[in-house]
Amino acid sequence: QVQLVESGGGLVQAGGSLRLSCTASGRPFSSSNMGWYRQVAGKEREFVAGFGLDGLNRVYADSAKGRFTISRDNAKSTVYLEMNSLKPEDTAMYYCKSPGLWGKGTLVTVSS
Repeated sequence: QVQLVESGGGLVQAGGSLRLSCTASGRPFSSSNMGWYRQVAGKEREFVAGFGLDGLNRVYADSAKGRFTISRDNAKSTVYLEMNSLKPEDTAMYYCKSPGLWGKGTLVTVSS
């Protein structure tokens, strides 16, 4: 069964940090075009950070630049999203995506 499983969400105060993990299973791991998205209820899902087609180049949304870092551990088939200097507006459900597949999400809540 091919799947992506996110973890690491939670409640944090503004200015704090969280690290999200996305572990892939069921097919050979590749970070090519893998990324993180987020969604607030009632709004469209938006891109946060991701790897390019080559699996190396990193791309960030303007809202994430300078605060978030995407990384990977091929041996663990896992992609991470390190989030620092969190703001209340970062509160959302965070989803991991690989080509053709979404995880179920992990909730991040940032209190002011």
